[in-house]
Amino acid sequence: MGSEPGPGRATMREVAARAGVSIKTVSRVVRGETGVSPELACRVTEAVTALDYRHNLAASTLREQGHKTAAIGLVLMDVANPYAAALHRAVEDTAHARGTLVFAVSGDEDPARQRQVLDALLARRVDGLIVVPVGDEYALLRREHRRGTPVVLVDRAGGGDLDSVTVDNRAGARTATAHLAGFGHRRIAFLGDLRGIRTAAERHLGYLDGLPAAPDPTLIRHDLRTVAAAEHAAGQLLDAPAPPTAVFSGQNLITIGALRAIQRRGLENRVAIVGFDDLPLGELLRPGLTAVAQDPAAIGRAAARLLFARLSGEDTDARHLVVPTRLLVRGSGELPPPSR
Repeated sequence: MGSEPGPGRATMREVAARAGVSIKTVSRVVRGETGVSPELACRVTEAVTALDYRHNLAASTLREQGHKTAAIGLVLMDVANPYAAALHRAVEDTAHARGTLVFAVSGDEDPARQRQVLDALLARRVDGLIVVPVGDEYALLRREHRRGTPVVLVDRAGGGDLDSVTVDNRAGARTATAHLAGFGHRRIAFLGDLRGIRTAAERHLGYLDGLPAAPDPTLIRHDLRTVAAAEHAAGQLLDAPAPPTAVFSGQNLITIGALRAIQRRGLENRVAIVGFDDLPLGELLRPGLTAVAQDPAAIGRAAARLLFARLSGEDTDARHLVVPTRLLVRGSGELPPPSR
């Protein structure tokens, strides 16, 4: 009877000793190579099972691929956000087709957390990074780029010499606000994310661009980070003596909060709303949600392809790719203002 495996992780040397073969033979078997007799392969397989051996894929990949790990890092704002989840899946599918793993983490719009997760990914020697950057925190990303780690920014540009994939946030917000104004609305509220987020600032500017007259500061709310905060802010506006007749929401979680406030007051057929980012099943609401739709899957695919082009040796100036948005007209943004 063979000895039981010890408490530590079994090594290839221990497998070879148990099977009575060379380390090279074990390596060939666990890697699925030919040239090993069935009898020896069976002995190795039995030893692997008995010792619960796991092949160190990372180490062999580093040796075979010029010290590449066949893994990339993906830093998102929040992996639970529907936009982030769709982007993540597109990156993962593109990477999977190239035999590469994706380590996805949340930056939580926190510069300190972003530095921590980037340090953790780089300590694991990922081959490249796709990052939704927090604020103007580009120093670490630029440093790694100069060291030879390909970096692609998504959702937010501003890295200068770093590749990026975004949409035209200002144009999309301008289209949404002008759409509401086109149906006669003059009191259009704005509900936005943190002002330090570049996309939030661009969408606020687009809102201002699309207004038919000078903005009313009492109809503008910034720094809404949660559904609950958005619902509270929207509720305050709707309960005011001079409430808005329409709402432009700056991102999908804020839209959920605004819809809750509208629906709980029975105003879903009286207060118009257009959201930036579509919602899952948004077309099933009554009325359906009119939204400025990004295509996070297209953004993720573009970012991943750009990263893999860099990993394959493409050496050109930094590229900025813009993925178009489109306005989904479904009913909520086409409600007219109440008759005076």
